[in-house]
Amino acid sequence: MNTKGKLLLILFLITWAAFAVITFINHSHNYLFKSYFDSDYFQSSRDSYVEQLGKYVLAPFDAETAKEQISVTQDEIENYRNYYGSLSEQVENIRIQYSDQIMQAEEAQDTAVKEMLVAERDTKIADIKKNFESDEYVEEKIVKLKEIVIDDYASEQASLRQDFLNEYTYFNYRFVDVETGRVLDSGSQENNNLYKENFGDEVPSLTVNSTVYIDSYNSDYLNESLRIDGKVEKFEGSITIPKSMVKNDSNLALEYQSFKMAQIIFSIVWITGILAIVGLFTVVKPSREHFEGLDKLQKAFLRMPIDVRIVIVILAALVSLALISSTSNTIANLFYYRQNILMAIIEVITNIFFMYIAISSVILGFIWTWNSINSEEKVKQQIKQAMLYRLSDGMQDLFLNRSIGMQAIGVLGIAFLAGIGFIGAGFGGEELVIIYILLFFFIALPAFFVFLRHMGYLNRIMKQTQEMAAGRLTSEIKVKGKSIFSKHAANLNALREGVRTSMSEQAKSERLKTELITNVSHDLRTPLTSIITYTDLLKNPNLSDEERKQYIDVLDKKSARLKTLIEDLFEVSKMASGNIEITKQRLDLTQLMKQLIGEHEEDFVKANFELRVSMPESPLFAYVDGQKIWRVIDNLIVNALKYSLEGTRIYITLKHTGTVAEFTVKNVSKYELNDNVEELTERFKRADASRHTDGSGLGLAIAQSIVDLHNGRLTIDVDGDLFKVTVSIPSEY
Repeated sequence: MNTKGKLLLILFLITWAAFAVITFINHSHNYLFKSYFDSDYFQSSRDSYVEQLGKYVLAPFDAETAKEQISVTQDEIENYRNYYGSLSEQVENIRIQYSDQIMQAEEAQDTAVKEMLVAERDTKIADIKKNFESDEYVEEKIVKLKEIVIDDYASEQASLRQDFLNEYTYFNYRFVDVETGRVLDSGSQENNNLYKENFGDEVPSLTVNSTVYIDSYNSDYLNESLRIDGKVEKFEGSITIPKSMVKNDSNLALEYQSFKMAQIIFSIVWITGILAIVGLFTVVKPSREHFEGLDKLQKAFLRMPIDVRIVIVILAALVSLALISSTSNTIANLFYYRQNILMAIIEVITNIFFMYIAISSVILGFIWTWNSINSEEKVKQQIKQAMLYRLSDGMQDLFLNRSIGMQAIGVLGIAFLAGIGFIGAGFGGEELVIIYILLFFFIALPAFFVFLRHMGYLNRIMKQTQEMAAGRLTSEIKVKGKSIFSKHAANLNALREGVRTSMSEQAKSERLKTELITNVSHDLRTPLTSIITYTDLLKNPNLSDEERKQYIDVLDKKSARLKTLIEDLFEVSKMASGNIEITKQRLDLTQLMKQLIGEHEEDFVKANFELRVSMPESPLFAYVDGQKIWRVIDNLIVNALKYSLEGTRIYITLKHTGTVAEFTVKNVSKYELNDNVEELTERFKRADASRHTDGSGLGLAIAQSIVDLHNGRLTIDVDGDLFKVTVSIPSEY
């Protein structure tokens, strides 16, 4: 036998063994070594028969005896009297009831009808007044009402007694009243009985309590049930079932034959179940490898999340139990299908087939699932892939924004309740329909409109988000209302502006990079070209000493210029990469500024500038790298000398503002400045765009880097041709 065939055989044997075991647990107490009269089915019928026998035959309800026990309390009289209100209210109600009819009779001039209505009205009013005048009068009415209730109950009991006698025709009885000696029997008694049960002597007698409670729901005036006290009577005797009853076409015969047939079938099932269990452990001997034969089905099953697999296994187990129960019930009642036994057999075979599929699903699903979690690593992996785990993640994500989470739950709740309300209104009365319509128009419909409006707004946001993702950043998302979607739209607009700014900065960076390469090439090439040119000129042996000296001076100047340019470039590169260290020490900035002014004072005079200096008289201390700060201030002063308009004033200021020392240089530029003042701190950026002046274009870039290293700030302000640069660094408090 091949692997798949053996697997199917194993599954069938397990299915049959499970069917046998479960039916044994559920039905063995009724069928195993038991007769029909020991079964629960018969005992239930017997208990019902004995109870009704005592109620309807041995101690039946006696209406006349019950009427003798009728009594009326004062509370019942007051309840009857005031049931429709006080005396005045009842009289007024009667008059109102008849007023329209009497008026119509007067308008029709029908005297006879009018007199009849007036007499009827007066009679009712007189009756009401008498109710309030005499307790005996009311008591008499209540007694009559109770007699009617007792008569109705007696009639109902007589009908039930006849039903009882018609149903239990297969029972015979014979009893003697222990107290009175009265004999009650069903008629002829047979000696050849299938079943007999005695009462009295060595076993308890049959006790019947004839006390009853009669509901008075048919009367508006009686609020409580009527209690009719009876006696506790004891009877001795027996109940029997003659053998002749089994041969008759009666309920007993059907149940008896059905029990016998079911007993045989269940015995066969249990014996074959034992053989199936023995065969599993002795012949087939299933192992783990036997359940690996359905590769495609196994792979498809294991692709499902583990919690879905567990639910499928549990559902298959429940279906298996339901099919086993249905099959065993069909077997237990097989004799009832004697008119159509073929349909019963087909039903049993069909149930067993689907039972085989369901139990096989349970076994394979359990084994495959267990194999997928047989290690700690596999358990973690399976849990992460579980649907509930992903759902919990989704719920956490849903409530990252509480407003969206609550709104989503609210919409789902309203939709769910609306569906339940629709079903309830469909199966309910007019009142439920009216309530549902009100709730629909005032809750569900507004919520539906709000939901549609929000979804429309969300679609608009998503469409414009797609345009933003495609690079079209021209249109702004309209912000409507104060909902979470409007906040999202505002955030997207801010993101859009950030992207536009980033793109602008990127374009600016590309432009500055291009300018940097161009400027570096120009500034390096200019002195280098001069050096090459004059070097070639010096190779001429016919040069005079004076010309040779002049060329050497030019070479010396250009070489120094090239050296300075390269050193500045290396230094600004190190500062930009953070590979430079500073050594801070306590330094008097006032004294430093005085030295710098003194060093360049002669240059200002030669360049025809008026210098205006403002500094504190007392020392201004700060913890700085003296050499680096010297270079910052020196660069700013040199820039003022190079780029100021001749004959103008240059203002240099040092002051203490709060916790910072502030150094300011103001001058009038001789070159036209554009509005992009931030670009002046870029490398190789010069106010002289034609680059006719000396300089590397790195002065402000180096100054900016040094100030940043001191946790300070360098700012540039331009107003027309007025140029102002301010350096702020932390000072000593």
